[in-house]
Amino acid sequence: MIDIDLVYLWVNGNDPQWIAKRIACIGDTTASEENCKGRYVDNDELKYSLRSIDRYAPWIRKIFIVTDNQIPAWLDTSNPKIQIVDHTEILPAKCLPCFNSMVIEHHLHRIDGLSEHFLYANDDMFINRPVSPSDFFKNEMFPIVRLNYRLLRKPYIWFKQHVLGRRLNMYSTTIHNAAKLTEKIFGTYYNGRTHHNIDAYLKSNYNLARHIFGKEIDMTLSNHMRSNTDIQRNLYSYVLLATKCGHLQYVSQRISFRFHIDNHKHYKKFQRADPMLFCMNDSQYSNDMDRIAAKNFLSRYFPDKSQFEK
Repeated sequence: MIDIDLVYLWVNGNDPQWIAKRIACIGDTTASEENCKGRYVDNDELKYSLRSIDRYAPWIRKIFIVTDNQIPAWLDTSNPKIQIVDHTEILPAKCLPCFNSMVIEHHLHRIDGLSEHFLYANDDMFINRPVSPSDFFKNEMFPIVRLNYRLLRKPYIWFKQHVLGRRLNMYSTTIHNAAKLTEKIFGTYYNGRTHHNIDAYLKSNYNLARHIFGKEIDMTLSNHMRSNTDIQRNLYSYVLLATKCGHLQYVSQRISFRFHIDNHKHYKKFQRADPMLFCMNDSQYSNDMDRIAAKNFLSRYFPDKSQFEK
């Protein structure tokens, strides 16, 4: 069996020192979409995500946790499967300090010792049932590229911007940026957009995409916080498809469920879907009561400590 690693991004946005560093760099703009509390707050999601990995994907070889000079207090760093990767190990100096996950994602291929086949997750992403490598890589061990289906997305964006005179939100803009870059080189605009869950990649193909679009990506690296000029990591999934190194799969909620914690109706919807993967998405629309409810749900759903906890 081939080696498959898992990479997380994690930040403890509750840490006073980290908060002071962020404010010194970009100011106190926590009410904005790109810099809201939900973007950074630590609700112990990583602990429960690792419990889901330990239970349902024990075949993962190594777990790399990319952080900003932080380590979760509950994490057992002596576990040989765990490796902490500080921002300074993979990010160029002009990126630092970095509060922009999109910039960090452009440097995952620089993690020392990362396997050719790897999975990437935010700390709020979980596995909900037993999975095997074939759920992420198949046929020549090429990654399964999971996207949400969006029919005629490109003309819809044009119509929205040029006829209705409405702006895309920042997140949609960064996905559109990635799709336009792919179209420029490969001639195909991929209408599918991220399913916002655990994704599979090849390090060699990641390197290829980084080489092809290095100039465009480099122009975004000084975006210490999220910006409309960012290029969403869908770029790497699109390049997998364009180079015929990935298998496209449009997902349903049975496969990939995005759980908005501010929408409490999603708890019952999640139970009905019983997905393979799910994400407990915090945002500018969530409040502390939503976060308490989400943590209570996760603690009940994954009650047993993993091997990665002290």
